[in-house]
Amino acid sequence: MSNVYKVIEVIGNSPTSYAEASKVALAAAAKSVRAISWFEVKNLGGKVQDGKVVNFQVKLNVAFKVVTD
Repeated sequence: MSNVYKVIEVIGNSPTSYAEASKVALAAAAKSVRAISWFEVKNLGGKVQDGKVVNFQVKLNVAFKVVTD
């Protein structure tokens, strides 16, 4: 049996780290998307204020299995 997947893009933010920003994005996506299978980091960025990093931003591709039943 073959599987089919759909990929969506989500962006997460955190004042702590890129890892935390990724977890925030995946947790939010999981609230409305079933069967998330994997993610891929597409872009890292953030906000600098007064010479210090104050926000980490991660853009993710998130794949989930297309359920047909």
